[in-house]
This record gives sequence, C-alpha cells and structure tokens, in this order.
Amino acid sequence: MKYYIAKNLPCTFEEAVKKTTEELQKEGFGVLSEINIHEKLKDKLGVKFNRYRILGACNPPSAYKALLSEIHIGVMLPCNVIVRELDDKTVEVSAVDPMASMMAVENEELGPIAEEIKDRLKRVIQAI
Repeated sequence: MKYYIAKNLPCTFEEAVKKTTEELQKEGFGVLSEINIHEKLKDKLGVKFNRYRILGACNPPSAYKALLSEIHIGVMLPCNVIVRELDDKTVEVSAVDPMASMMAVENEELGPIAEEIKDRLKRVIQAI
C-alpha cells in the first residue's frame, strides 16, 4: 500500500509552500509546525540537500474526534505534508495517507476519521 499522496508542480519551492499552505487552510487544516530538513542536515551533518520542508498539518475537529476514540493517536498527529525541491523548476508535494498509518492501530472507530482526512488531503494535493 502506498503511504502517501503526491503531485509534482512546475514552480519554485517557496511558491509550492505558499500554495500548499493556502490549500490546506481551505480544507480546514492549520500548519502547527514547519521543519526545514535541508537546513537541519546542513547544520548537524554539514551536508547539502535539496530544499525539503515538513509541514505539520492539523484539522482540529478531526484530531479531537480521533483523540476521543484513541487517546494514544497523538503519536501519529499531526498529518505531515512535505514540500521537496526536485530541481530548480520542479517541486513535489506529498501528504501522508492516514488510512495507511491507521492500519497499525486496531481501532475501528478511526476508520471514518482517517477516510475523511484522506479525502481532504487528496483535495489539497489535487488543487495545488
């Protein structure tokens, strides 16, 4: 099973981050955190890596429902969305497939919540 939803975009890295963030907001997600992996790798290891940012996206009503159904589900929250530079004219945006990650959790109540989030994230990826 593929564990992510992805799309390549013909734009700059910063344009992709901006557009992705805007589309996430349209689907009810806020970005709780941003991690610039390329900067961390340079600082910690001294290596060069294409620009790669992790956006920690959260849909509060769905997160709340999931927490009520499975208190330890927080180890899998928020939904990560990555923006990674393939070259100076192409960027890939990928989002976690929550259905894939929920397979590890044996709680049937999470299925409909994960399906709803997957649908929202698919719309985000399609809209960018």
